[in-house]
Amino acid sequence: MASEIFDLAIIGGGINGTGIAADAAGRGLSVVLFEKDDLASGTSSASSKLIHGGLRYLEHFEFRLVREALAEREVLLRRAPHLIRPLRFVIPHGHGMRPRLLLRAGLFLYDHLAERKRIPASESLALAHDPAGRPLRPEFKHGFSYYDCWVDDARLVTTLAIDAAERGAVIHTRAPATQISQSAGVWHITAGSGTAPITVEARALVNAAGPWCAEVAGLVGPASDVPKLRLVRGSHIVVPRIPGAEDAYLLQSPDGRVVFALPFEGRFTLIGTTDFPVATPDEGFTPSEAEETYLLETAARFFSRPIARETIVRRFAGVRPLVEDGARKAAAVSRDYRLDLILQDGAAPLLNIIGGKITTFRRLAEAALARLAPFLPGSRRNWTERAALPGGDFGPNGFASYCADLARRHPAIDHDVLLRLASLYGTRAVRVLGDAKTLSDLGAPIGAGLTEREVIYLRDHEWARTPQDVLWRRTKAGLHLNVDEMRRAEETIAKLLAAAPSGS
Repeated sequence: MASEIFDLAIIGGGINGTGIAADAAGRGLSVVLFEKDDLASGTSSASSKLIHGGLRYLEHFEFRLVREALAEREVLLRRAPHLIRPLRFVIPHGHGMRPRLLLRAGLFLYDHLAERKRIPASESLALAHDPAGRPLRPEFKHGFSYYDCWVDDARLVTTLAIDAAERGAVIHTRAPATQISQSAGVWHITAGSGTAPITVEARALVNAAGPWCAEVAGLVGPASDVPKLRLVRGSHIVVPRIPGAEDAYLLQSPDGRVVFALPFEGRFTLIGTTDFPVATPDEGFTPSEAEETYLLETAARFFSRPIARETIVRRFAGVRPLVEDGARKAAAVSRDYRLDLILQDGAAPLLNIIGGKITTFRRLAEAALARLAPFLPGSRRNWTERAALPGGDFGPNGFASYCADLARRHPAIDHDVLLRLASLYGTRAVRVLGDAKTLSDLGAPIGAGLTEREVIYLRDHEWARTPQDVLWRRTKAGLHLNVDEMRRAEETIAKLLAAAPSGS
């Protein structure tokens, strides 16, 4: 039997689940979260890595969603400036695309729907003279620029989990929910796949399982309560950096969709995404050859140097669990969220989270807790807008000043090493560094900047349990390793992770 009744149990360790957990714990609620795999191991690490208003959503008249998302850019830039940064987007314009006047009007609206403090305004570009035109085909002589933000999506999720845990939440990874029932107004949840399952009780339950939302809901009750989702796969490819493409590019394809080409991890360009309907989550995490072809052909219409399929260094896809709104095309389905509160006489409340996007996770969390407030103790006051996330407390002088100070305090450690740590961990880079005075003090190098001490830190403080957790979600070091280096890194990391029990 469970020894404690939590106020709130959450199933799902993606952006929505961890965002709700952190917000709820900060209100004084007792919280437990279950994730069936690793944090951000589903859709939340397979996004296009953007905090954005959604320029194309204006075409579907989703003004409230765009306004909310634009406002959140500023909030999240303030909360986690090490994980989120402004990024200039270039829109090349040519024959057969949306009219220039329409684009200019849309960008004007995008500039003014919400207050901008850290985000520059849009501009018209003469691509024949602007450096942004150099990687493009010569027929693109005009265009526009605007700004959105880049985000390290998986690290943002892990940071939210850290925030939740430090405020008292209990985080269980590798713990799939296997049984869910209720009696006397209390939920009974059993989770885990080992010989010692975890059983807890909670006064309220949040189903934030993303693409698996319907499966979790099916454990709870009748088929009538299972939410209807539109599952849409979004695929991406990573290629060596397109020469000269130092900005992000928004590419308009003939079918009316847009594809992004984004600078990624210094040496690469990330190209995505697609909108491909799938029937189950299992279909959604591997790009198809047709989608790769679509992305390559779209890029070839704009960039002067063609991209060969054999140069693709990584492929990934995620499943968007969208609200089923009856839209004919997947690209037209709303990216807004819906909160379904299931409440029967005398029963404990269940809240199913459907849809949403990384940009608006904080607002979704506030809305979710507002729906559950009548059934829970604790403060109803919203608090997250002004609170820095762990590692984001740089003070008035900001990220650059912190990095300079870190370099002064560690003169014998290469500046690029310190910058990498600050970009991943913010002000908590000092916790990874510990008492290290030189690079050798961080232990043996593993590859792509990883050291033994960093892996141990991730094991003990960030729920890292497998080499993939370290190489692809807590960091992106795997992208910088060749086949032999990857094999050696995985072997070393596996030994370090198994060396001692986690302290998380």
